[in-house]
Amino acid sequence: MLVFRKMRAPRGKIGAMSEDQSQIPPATLEFLILSLKMQAEMGLGLLKMPGEGQEQDLVRARHFIDLLAMLAEKTKGNLSLQEQRLLENTVTELRFRFVQVSPAPTLPVPAQAPAQAPAEAPAPDQGQGQE
Repeated sequence: MLVFRKMRAPRGKIGAMSEDQSQIPPATLEFLILSLKMQAEMGLGLLKMPGEGQEQDLVRARHFIDLLAMLAEKTKGNLSLQEQRLLENTVTELRFRFVQVSPAPTLPVPAQAPAQAPAEAPAPDQGQGQE
């Protein structure tokens, strides 16, 4: 079981932030969406970390796109207009980019039937159409 403990500030430094803590962005939905978007873009090969030769990982990219889509579905009706637009636009953009970088599916070539003689036209029914 995973247990989280609340971190306590060292004595004498209550209310004071260290230099490392001041660089951490606030925990917001916007930051979460942009973090997941960045992970998806890395999987798509659109964003690379300096010094890393990371290639495309479409399974990883799809996982993060699916996470964002699930987040959009689960938070429907509970977001501000700005948050809703950001989330919907992010999912749409990433899905489009996923399709762009995915290899085209190879369709099987249908087997050709042996050549057949053209079918004869049926003879007109002589009993119809005459009065």
